[in-house]
Amino acid sequence: MALFDSLKRPAASREASGGAREIVFSRLPETLQEFRALPQAAMGTPFDTAALTVLAFCYYPENRELALSMLDFLRGPRPLSPMDKQFIADRFRDQDYVPRSYFKGATPENRYRPSEPYSVAVKEGPYSYQNQNYAKLYLTSGGADSPRSVDLRLAKDGKWYLWEQYFLVGIRKPADEDPWA
Repeated sequence: MALFDSLKRPAASREASGGAREIVFSRLPETLQEFRALPQAAMGTPFDTAALTVLAFCYYPENRELALSMLDFLRGPRPLSPMDKQFIADRFRDQDYVPRSYFKGATPENRYRPSEPYSVAVKEGPYSYQNQNYAKLYLTSGGADSPRSVDLRLAKDGKWYLWEQYFLVGIRKPADEDPWA
């Protein structure tokens, strides 16, 4: 069984309201080769790379090696260090639902089950492009009150690579696990 019960249409992106781009994954990849074949994997915009980062993290609970390979691809010439890998492993100990929370429709009430087609809204802010060749973009989690950021870097090959992410921080527990919900 594929991640989120894989659909069979190609990925797409479209403009969303409020200065955001909605990146839609109608088909979820099952291999690194399929991930690299997604249109967003050209990494021509920082929005595409940010959304692909969320998707890569979603694979971690089921297939760590695949997720780490996807993240290495997104990081380009700067692969994950052993410390990066340990940090990711630590964040997934108790909260494997965090990356799913960035998909549209994923909330504590539905155990962060995203709606279909699977989409991620990526927003820019007034200071997103403050530093040359870097972008800071924002994503909203269905379990957090404020957006989380991701930093991307434009390389000389014209691609936007993952530089730093702040996605794997705590959010509200699924409602059925929270005695206070």
